[in-house]
Parts: sequence; structure tokens; C-alpha cells
Amino acid sequence: MKRKTFIKNAAAFSTFAVLSPSVAFGTRANSAVRAGIIGCGNRGTHVISSMSRHTNTHIIAMADLFRDKLESSKKSLDERNRSKGLPEIDKSATYVGPDAYKRLLDNSRVDAVLISSPAYTHPDFLLAAAEAGKHVYCEKPVAPDVAGCKKFERIGKDYDGKISMVVGFQIRHASPYVEMVKKIQRGDLGEIISGELHYFSSGVPILEKDGASNDEARIRNHFHFRSLSGGILLDQGIHMLDVCNWVLNLKPQSAAGIGGLKGAPDFGDAWSNFQVVYQYPENINVSLHSTQAGPHFGDVCARFTGTKGIAEAHYSGGVFIEGENKWDSGVLRCKEAMPDEGQRPAGVFLSSLYDADANKEIAFINSIESGNYLNETKQGAESTLSAILGRNAAVSGKLLTWDEVYASGENLETGLDLSQFEE
Repeated sequence: MKRKTFIKNAAAFSTFAVLSPSVAFGTRANSAVRAGIIGCGNRGTHVISSMSRHTNTHIIAMADLFRDKLESSKKSLDERNRSKGLPEIDKSATYVGPDAYKRLLDNSRVDAVLISSPAYTHPDFLLAAAEAGKHVYCEKPVAPDVAGCKKFERIGKDYDGKISMVVGFQIRHASPYVEMVKKIQRGDLGEIISGELHYFSSGVPILEKDGASNDEARIRNHFHFRSLSGGILLDQGIHMLDVCNWVLNLKPQSAAGIGGLKGAPDFGDAWSNFQVVYQYPENINVSLHSTQAGPHFGDVCARFTGTKGIAEAHYSGGVFIEGENKWDSGVLRCKEAMPDEGQRPAGVFLSSLYDADANKEIAFINSIESGNYLNETKQGAESTLSAILGRNAAVSGKLLTWDEVYASGENLETGLDLSQFEE
């Protein structure tokens, strides 16, 4: 190579390879999906941090009703950005107060948003995000009442194919559950006879804040109020109902149940326990036991009995099939056990949800990058309505049908005055 040509090529290579930190920094930031979070509590902070960890995502905006929640979360999210060589969240893109979500959605730099605020906000926030052209990852439940579910469904139809709209049912992306459902649906259990679902959770303590008004105290403790969160069936039991609807590829026709407030805190009206029996099409009966009380977190399980065997899926305790077509996911069946030296190299897991969050988040971000938009609004609304059916049947003390509950248009008024939180 001639000396003149070599010098010219070397200079060009140096310009490409020895980028200044600001240029390299900007390149990484510009290639990422730019995400915002609405609702900066523990769950939301965890989910968007996990999304950043597993995908090409840059967290650039935050919104919350309360400043202390936002500032606490920002420390964690700024560290998450720094760990990827990305800039911290600019203070100008942090929004506080009752219209914080609107200001975040007005930010033209935001591509996608995580809605992790209390359930009563989900339908309105989804609509605002869709109208702003933002892709949405919305935590479950989609709403605390029937009217909210119907609104969520309508938004899903109106914006189908225009944006991605996913709902936080991560279990549908957990590899052991995916394989189990595939085997059940191909007939490995034979004809399904019945299902047994349970979610035994420890109690949720009351969070106190000096000087808080009654409205503020209710919002900070929204899980204890039916009109704000939907109650424990919509907060926790819903996960097993979603698995059941997925396995059977059906929604329940009717439900009857009992339950009560025993063991619940004095502040709030959400029941601490439910025992509900659902009837699905094809004469399949399913029982659900959901409890949120006491100091100890128990088991979470979906069990299906068929003419050829049984299938069980636990959060911790294995995912497997016994009977004519035996199968095991490899997740340890005893939740107290630890992998031994022979099991660790083989990748034995203690939790059946080991890849659920990552797979869900990757699917969401990939849908945005590829343009193959996802729409989980119908599935999310049906699982939420399944939980509402059980809750309302137990509270009313009556056998209720799906059609009765859906036609009721139930609309739970929050009675909140959000103007007091303006800054």
C-alpha cells in the first residue's frame, strides 16, 4: 500500500474506532427504546429495572403522584442507567402531582411507558398513552371494576395494530409453564375434569406517613381498598385465574363463593380471604382459595386433573405432570430444597418463574423494535373479569354468571380529591 493511501485509511479508521466518550455515549442512548414509568412504587421500579437489564431500553422519564416515591425510585433507576453507560434521568423529565402522567406522555422523546400506578388509574392512563402514541406495558389488574375492564377492551380494539399494549401476566412467559400448557393442550392429561388454584400470601402492612390526609393514606395503602385496587383476588389470585384461563383456553361461566375480613387490618375494606368455585364450559369445575393475612407467605399453585393424569405448577415446588404422560420441568419440587453440587451445573432452578420477567420484557421491547405490535388487552380484561366474577359472587353471597356481572357495568367510585396533591 502506498504511504499516502495508508495514512488516509488510518485516519479514517481512527475517526471510526476512537470515538469520544460523548459520541459513544450518544450512540448507545439513541439506539435504545426510550421508556418512562408512571407509578414509582416498589413493583414499578422493579419491573422497569428488569426491563432495562434485559433489553435495549433507556429509562428517560418518571411520573408519580407523590414526590417521595419518585425521588426514592429515581436513585435506583439512575444507577440502572449508569450501569449501562447511559445518562441519568434528567430532572426536567420527572413529573409529580395529579397531572404528572399527562406531562410525561406529552414528552415527545418517550417511546414506551410502564403503567404501574394503582389499578383504578389503569384504563384512563392506557387511553391517554394510546392517544399520545406510546407503547404500553400495564400492570395487572386492568381495572378494579367491570366498567374499567370494558373501557380497557374498547381501547384495545381502537388501537389494535397501532401500538403494543401488554398486561403484566409474566407467568405466560415462564418456560416451565409454557411447556406444561403446551402438553395439556395437546392432550397429555386427557379430558380435563377439574382445577384447583391457590394463592396463600402473607398480609400487607399498613404504610403510615405523618400528616397524610385520609385520601393520601388510602392511595398509599391502595391494596386494602376495593375501589382502588380491586382487592386480593385482583391483586394476587388473578395470576392463578389467568393460568387457568390460559390452560383451558376458556373463561368461567359462573361462580359462587365465601370469604371475609378476618385477619385484615382495620384500615380498608378489601377482604383477607376468598374461597370461590367457578364453573367453566365443558362441565369443568375450578376451586380458588386466595388468602392475604398473617406473617408467612405460603404456596402458590395451579393443579389440573384429567382422565390421563394430573399437572401441577407451583411458584416454588416444581412444575410437572404425573400419570400416563409423565413430565418434569426440572424445577425442584421441594421448595425448601437447595440444588446440590451435581444439580447446579445442570441449571436446576428453585423457582418456576426464573425467566418469566425477562421473557415478558424482551417480547414487549422486541415488538416495538420489529413493528409486530402485541395486544393483550382482551386476555387481560378477561382474566380481570374472572377475578371480579369470583369477588362479587362471594361478597353478594349469590351464584353469579359471567353475563350478569358483565352486564352490570359495575363502576366503583374512589371518592378521591386529587387536587390536594398539586404542587
